[in-house]
Amino acid sequence: MERRLAAIMAADMVGFSRLIEKDQDAVLTRQKAYRADLIDPEIAKNRGRIVKSTGDGLLVEFASAQDAVRCAIDVQSEMGRRESGSEDEDRIQYRIGVNLGDIVIDGDDIFGDGVNVASRLEGLAVPGGVAASDLVLQTVQDRIAEPFRDLGAQRVKNISRPIRVWEWSPDAPPPREVSKVSAQQRVKYCFSKDGTQIGYASVGEGSPILKAPNWMNHLDYEWQSPVWRSFLERFASQNRLVRFDQRGNGLSDWDPPTISVDAMIEDMEAVVVAAKLKRFALYGISQGAAFSVRYAYEHPDEVSCMIFYGGFARGRMLRDDGHSESYHAAAKTLIEQGWGSPNPMFRNFFTDAFFPNAPKEVKESFDEMQRMSCSPERALEIATMNGDVDVSDIARKLDVPTLVIHNKDDGVAPVAEGRLLAKLIPGAIFIEFPGDEHILREGQPYFDQFFEEVNEFLAKHN
Repeated sequence: MERRLAAIMAADMVGFSRLIEKDQDAVLTRQKAYRADLIDPEIAKNRGRIVKSTGDGLLVEFASAQDAVRCAIDVQSEMGRRESGSEDEDRIQYRIGVNLGDIVIDGDDIFGDGVNVASRLEGLAVPGGVAASDLVLQTVQDRIAEPFRDLGAQRVKNISRPIRVWEWSPDAPPPREVSKVSAQQRVKYCFSKDGTQIGYASVGEGSPILKAPNWMNHLDYEWQSPVWRSFLERFASQNRLVRFDQRGNGLSDWDPPTISVDAMIEDMEAVVVAAKLKRFALYGISQGAAFSVRYAYEHPDEVSCMIFYGGFARGRMLRDDGHSESYHAAAKTLIEQGWGSPNPMFRNFFTDAFFPNAPKEVKESFDEMQRMSCSPERALEIATMNGDVDVSDIARKLDVPTLVIHNKDDGVAPVAEGRLLAKLIPGAIFIEFPGDEHILREGQPYFDQFFEEVNEFLAKHN
């Protein structure tokens, strides 16, 4: 069989099954017309070869990356114009992925790593957009005028190595500023007890702090996020901050053998060894507080102190407040029905709960990070695990200096859960802020106060 280097374009229609179910004849007629007078002519114009087509997608080979990218952008731009008058639920849109790599030719068909990566990139593209590998961008960047946005390194299914991804879309927001501090970050990998590969990173100098995992992580992408960027910069300005992507997330293994609290603790243990941490503070947000309590109980000689923000000891299924259980059920239903949907309303359920009154940029960034960080299957497993976690009994047995900070109107973890956590841990300090967001971010009036409290606490105990 012949092998060669080629540019591969993988395209797939968004919501094809839903559109067909609603009006099969109309959708197939429109699709056929687009193929005849737009898509196929653009492919031919850019010297592409259609390798195969399915009911809702195409696999195309090009001799050059420039031709592949030019074709992808021109098709998506014109499709957007032609479909602009359609209602959102009736609109025909494609996702397109472009990769440059080795392929294996078998008759008229092609296989290989170059094809696999292109198909995975297609899944990362926004509806109407193009996702391209870093190798493609390095090849065409001086010859394509349209701007691509850096999505950082991404884990893609069945590909062992992270792929750096760039995105073009017709309505893309302006490129986000990348923090200078993030340039110090070097992502490394270690293996947990069950063989799961965990991505971790260390940035800054000073007293070591290990951040426990929370809802959706991405070591690279967080530096571009208005939710996390300033927070990470402040923490790393005076400390050595060690973070990792929880299993099923970000740059860690997306398909681990299990998602459980036991596994999360084993992941923390693996990162501590790999990062050569001896004695350190633990920082836990949300369920990260429960993981931290469990870790400190099992490793009392390693943990100097703990700091929690929006944390809890009991998951939603174990609270007697008449609300948490129904919230948990609704969250699981929305993940099952639409986490992978191009419609962000399913992820917005979480975004609006975490940031009810945040600026649009913050909400859009958090929604995007959820999409980039985790598959629907893993999101459901993580949500289920978080709902059932309970470290109440072992919290009472701790002898670790602890600072618990909680927002008064937190809609994800009620302030009563923060107070309970502080009551359970002997000697814990509790501070209540007047906010309603679940994650600390710059722009909140108590952002500076948080770091004043934390730095004073760390100076005494870490």
